[in-house]
Amino acid sequence: MIGGGIAGSATALALHKVGYDVTVFEAQPDTAEDIGAFLALASNGMRALAQLDATDVVTAVGFPLTSLRLLDSQGTEIRHTPLGEAAEPTLRYRCLRRGELNAALQVAAVRRGIPVCHGTRLERVVEGPDGVAARFADGTTATGDLLIGADGLNSTVRCLIARGVRPVYAGQRVFYGYTPAAPPVSGPDGAITMVRGSGTAFGYAVSPAGETYWFARVGGEPLPAGAPAGPAAALRAQLLPLLRKDATPAADLVEASADAIMVTNATELPLGTSWHTGRILLLGDAAHAASPATGQGASMALEDAVVLAKALRDLPGPHRAFAVYERHRRPRAEHNITVSGGISRGTYTSSRPAPVMPRPAAPDEELIRQLSWNTPLSDVPPEER
Repeated sequence: MIGGGIAGSATALALHKVGYDVTVFEAQPDTAEDIGAFLALASNGMRALAQLDATDVVTAVGFPLTSLRLLDSQGTEIRHTPLGEAAEPTLRYRCLRRGELNAALQVAAVRRGIPVCHGTRLERVVEGPDGVAARFADGTTATGDLLIGADGLNSTVRCLIARGVRPVYAGQRVFYGYTPAAPPVSGPDGAITMVRGSGTAFGYAVSPAGETYWFARVGGEPLPAGAPAGPAAALRAQLLPLLRKDATPAADLVEASADAIMVTNATELPLGTSWHTGRILLLGDAAHAASPATGQGASMALEDAVVLAKALRDLPGPHRAFAVYERHRRPRAEHNITVSGGISRGTYTSSRPAPVMPRPAAPDEELIRQLSWNTPLSDVPPEER
């Protein structure tokens, strides 16, 4: 397993559950990658975690979200609805730092006897008729029957099997921050509030300890590649003039925020990116990274983990398993890329008014079958049944 983030650690848990001997190789020296960003793990992601017997390690961190509020640019509430499968505690959305989720899944992997090797950066892959070898920057080599590339947006594995495919800018920069001693903000406990601002999409959730997690999505030119984002004061100064155009809590929250502010480009991978060749397969952001506008990146990766393990368990040989896995996963993953990118670029349309982050519908029966561990994965795609 190349990559020990959310996708890699979860897939290691899934493959271990079906009997594979898995080793995870992670380039980062520890679990702190992207510690500044947070995410909302959706009900479909929590459903996938349950199939991996990993619910408890994740619910031990972060806090639940049970409803979605939408405010207009004047701060008026125009919608307040249940979020996901709020009635089922184990399937409730969960807000947590990305680094916390990484660490929780890696701890679960180690406890189950799965080696997680940090500081091992992949340089080369050599595939043979009976296996595949990974060669690392420190001079070591690992061999196995399969190699799974779960190494994220800038995947080294993808560069080796889908040459020339690179992430592209999806039209927005995304700021993340925390306000430890925030001005009072109204709203029920367990709500994530989305603000449809005049020039900025803003969202926030308040933890039980009173800390406010917030994000802002801003259109315009991308951040220059490799350029430092600047200190927190400079990032705050970029946002405040945009947020002060509106009568919402957003400007006060950002003004009172701590110095842990980060900004990144919203990016996505082109549709049709190759996912596998021979004994090598990509999943998670390495295969189908999307703009964060729908908030589904981590949950999609957890779905990948379950469906891949079931495919390898239920189908003869990796070539057929990879093909069936892709038939099940590609339509859903690429729909997410399309919708999320449309929201970021301002081109998303719907038959009903779209909130800043659309509320996912209740999971359909096909998704429930795909994620149910005890239900065999069908070799026949849903559209042909």
